[in-house]
Amino acid sequence: MRVTSMVAGLAIVLAACGGEKKAEDQSTTATPEQPAAAPAAAPAAGGGATHDVSMVLEGSTYKFDPAELTIKAGDVVNFHNKSGGPHNVSFWADSIPKGAADVLKGSMPDQMAPLEGPLLTEQDAIYKVSFAGAPAGDYKFYCLPHLALGMHGKISVQ
Repeated sequence: MRVTSMVAGLAIVLAACGGEKKAEDQSTTATPEQPAAAPAAAPAAGGGATHDVSMVLEGSTYKFDPAELTIKAGDVVNFHNKSGGPHNVSFWADSIPKGAADVLKGSMPDQMAPLEGPLLTEQDAIYKVSFAGAPAGDYKFYCLPHLALGMHGKISVQ
């Protein structure tokens, strides 16, 4: 009887806590999905273009889409949690150009660790990284929860 009462009480609590999350529950870095017409879209606040990189689970493969992207200094990259999350974007400190770490640290809000963005747990959440003032070169990145599963990519800044 006691176990039945506890199970029934737990079921009521879980039912009361369930349901859809409302838009106001999302963090400041999460926004609803915006259709991506082309890899280089509207100008960003700094005058550069905005690019979308989807973070997805396709079949049994975790990946960034596109995994390689060429941008210009001043552009913004939106890392978009499409499926298979939680995801994040992290940059290897030894795989970015000299001086880039300071630029990225200033353009990556809510870091979990240096050069490591927060986990995006909500589907369609977006994490924006600005490359304003970024030195030219390759920026290798990965998703911390799925690195062992091969989820990594490269941004080339011109």
